[in-house]
Amino acid sequence: MEDQKIISGRNEQEVWPLIEANLTTDEYTYDVLIEQGGKRIQLYIDIDPGGGFEGGSELTQIKAPLPVSTVFKFAIHHQGVIDTVGKFFGMQDVITGYPEFDKKVIVSTNNETWVHELFADADVRDIFSKLENFTLGIHNHHAENSDIDHPWLEFSSDEAYDDYETLRQIYHGFSLLLHRLDN
Repeated sequence: MEDQKIISGRNEQEVWPLIEANLTTDEYTYDVLIEQGGKRIQLYIDIDPGGGFEGGSELTQIKAPLPVSTVFKFAIHHQGVIDTVGKFFGMQDVITGYPEFDKKVIVSTNNETWVHELFADADVRDIFSKLENFTLGIHNHHAENSDIDHPWLEFSSDEAYDDYETLRQIYHGFSLLLHRLDN
């Protein structure tokens, strides 16, 4: 297994050309730690083509730690047929106040006002409302040798986004959300 690569820059405009130059579509695993503007973001793409009777798998993850004091939680995912049926039977879905976004995603949160503010940027809503197979939210992870759970902003998809434009849009939306959560 190859060591994790590290790419550094002050902002997205500096790091993205380095990511593009470093990401090759013939690799099955791409793992990079991006140090951008004082934040640490991990980008991980894995493609397992399978073999024989195995169907293979794909994965794209982007994640970054948040301040330990973060109490806000949210999770969104694409609204599919099962979610539509679930909503009919009373499944919880927070209304963000952005009708087109609300039609395409399922949102859960502990603070509806913060979700509304977090997704105030129409570009961010557009990026994530176009995706079909993803989850995005704040998740706690227990750190080794610590009694404290650490919150992380995480994007995950069962698709390997290895085309530069889609991946850049997802990364851009993720970066904007991370910046809003860190302020």
